[in-house]
Amino acid sequence: MDFELTEEQQMIRKMAHDFAEKEIAPIAQETDAEGKFPWEIIRKMAALGFLGLPFPEEYGGAGADNVSLALVMEEIARVCGSTAITLDAHTSLCCEPIYLFGTEAQKQEYLPKLCSGEWIGAFGLTEPGAGSDAGATKTRAVREGDQWVINGQKCFITNGSIADVVIITAVTDPGRGTRGISSFIIEKGTPGFRPGRDEEKMGLKGSITSELFFEDCRIPAENLLGRENEGFKQFLVTLDGGRIAIAAMALGLAQGAFERALAYSKERVQFGQPICNFQAIQWMLADMATELDAARLLVYRAAWLKDRGLPFTKEAAMAKLFTSEMAERVCYKAIQIHGGYGYTKEYEVERMYRDQRLCAIGEGTSEIQRLVIARQLLR
Repeated sequence: MDFELTEEQQMIRKMAHDFAEKEIAPIAQETDAEGKFPWEIIRKMAALGFLGLPFPEEYGGAGADNVSLALVMEEIARVCGSTAITLDAHTSLCCEPIYLFGTEAQKQEYLPKLCSGEWIGAFGLTEPGAGSDAGATKTRAVREGDQWVINGQKCFITNGSIADVVIITAVTDPGRGTRGISSFIIEKGTPGFRPGRDEEKMGLKGSITSELFFEDCRIPAENLLGRENEGFKQFLVTLDGGRIAIAAMALGLAQGAFERALAYSKERVQFGQPICNFQAIQWMLADMATELDAARLLVYRAAWLKDRGLPFTKEAAMAKLFTSEMAERVCYKAIQIHGGYGYTKEYEVERMYRDQRLCAIGEGTSEIQRLVIARQLLR
């Protein structure tokens, strides 16, 4: 068993680490406090190839692998969850389905613009009545000649109102249940397509989360993604990959909180000595470090399996479930180690605690992950 990263993976991780420390970390608190989308950071990430990291160079990507994407997600989330989730939605949820299911013409049309950062992407799955039950989609697409006419609403869409292109799901054959759902590519500015409000959230305040509305939105027939009525299968595959990315994001947030708690425990003096000398603090740090290592192995394994074309549905769900719940525990302990200071916005662990909470919800709640794992076990 070889646990060593390749030379290329190590180089990508170092590049992401250095970029995160130099460019993202200095403005992370400001990004959160002002709820400001970090456009300049996204453009710089695009220039480094992060927005198209795992896609072939022929489509404008960097030609790296999914382990590398997990490494980048982890390093960026270690300093800013908002920036990490923007990358996740763009790369894993928008670019990925186009690459996996799109025609050659669709790949050539959209991926170079997305991978270069010229365009930002989003994935429109969730609806007011279709959250964990994504098969309950109500958005409707009707074929009229050489067009599809779409009516419906999406909610909680990361990058929604700023996206230049959105992949959405819609019902195309109402009598077939989940076998009657299709996927479509919709560009910003298409008549009948408009963003609604941007949500005010508990955390990840520097990312955009929006409603999307479709009112007699007409798109060309060729904007159908993949085959008609195969959208349900497509988004299950898409979410498998997305779960690796959001697990890596949770891992990064937890790692960042741990590093800050470890450093603080060495500096904070109580009863005449640094608090890291006390067994209560040492045990918390030991538990945090152990859980982080376990989570990291789960995340990297799932990405490794995906890179090799092996089944990874169960492993992605395990990584996402364990890592997102681990992040809650680690960030909780990080605040506890900081004491009253950890509860203030002056210290970054407060932000990280709020940011990590989404990781147990997005790309499927912890409850859904347990269902996915159980079904894989019982097949």
